[in-house]
Amino acid sequence: MTATRSIPAFVLGAMASLALALPAKAQDKAFTLHAPAALVESGLLGYILPRFTLKTQTRITLTGPDAPADARFGESGIIAFEGLDRVWRFDAGEDPDAQRFADWLRSDVGRNTVDSYEIDGATVFTSEVEVQKVVVEVSYDGDALRGEEVSLSHCGRCHVVSDKNRMNSIGSTPSFAVLRTLRDWEDRFQAFYVLNPHPAFTQIADVTEPFDATRPSPIHAVEMTLGDLENIMAFVQGIAPADLGRPIQSMQD
Repeated sequence: MTATRSIPAFVLGAMASLALALPAKAQDKAFTLHAPAALVESGLLGYILPRFTLKTQTRITLTGPDAPADARFGESGIIAFEGLDRVWRFDAGEDPDAQRFADWLRSDVGRNTVDSYEIDGATVFTSEVEVQKVVVEVSYDGDALRGEEVSLSHCGRCHVVSDKNRMNSIGSTPSFAVLRTLRDWEDRFQAFYVLNPHPAFTQIADVTEPFDATRPSPIHAVEMTLGDLENIMAFVQGIAPADLGRPIQSMQD
């Protein structure tokens, strides 16, 4: 006779509970969403959210302005669409269902859904968003007059710095005005002491290492401070780029 063991009732109960819980959890696709009143009142969300829900079986619940939310439309997150005179961003937070909605918004299906929404036959929102790049112009606060003096003293040995030394430079070296035509002129001037041939004879206080005693500077060393360099940058930014017909694309150091 084969012996059989009965499973304790509490184990059966636990297994039954787990069996019920797993499908429920697997189907628990939902997240809460906050959106500004203007976006809600436009009707767009009432148009696109049901379509996403139908496709993914994900329930989205809109919350009030003061209630916590898993995700939100506002000023941060991915660029979602443009309309009502502004660009709308979507922040999915850490909720995986909200992140799936973010992916859908930028998919072809989601974009087409946004683009197809109309009010009285007119398109109100577009997924084609042009983001304007803001170019920040850097301004140097050094003393431009002092910068010209330092440039003439140290750089004028080789470069034409201004009309004041036009006849005293080395013809094979580019003038400051020519260097100003380069797209990376700021980087070149700020770090000139690491660009050949400058390291061999240039010392920037508290920046460059002292010359090797066995390899002294081949010419009278150029010694300056970071303050001197800031003054030079203030001076150079005021120099008009040379008119060469078109900008120089590259130049050997």
